[in-house]
Amino acid sequence: MIGFIIMLIVIGLIAGAIGRLVVKGTGGMSIPLTILLGIIGSFVGGFLGRLFFGADSKDGWFQASGIIGSIIGAIIVVFLFVRFSGKKSIS
Repeated sequence: MIGFIIMLIVIGLIAGAIGRLVVKGTGGMSIPLTILLGIIGSFVGGFLGRLFFGADSKDGWFQASGIIGSIIGAIIVVFLFVRFSGKKSIS
């Protein structure tokens, strides 16, 4: 269980950081918020991947398509957060 939580945080950090790099206007975002948005994006990416491509969990949980889906989901979530948060960034 601890390993899963650590993996979730690390993947959330990586996906969220890539989302922050891609989306403009994320200058004031904190690291915990980046991790949270990355984790939410991972779930969104996993849901979309399962919806569109019918991925099967019996093939294993750690797959390249899952990582790519996590990054795409994080980009979507970061974009929506920046768009609807109403905060103006300095950068």
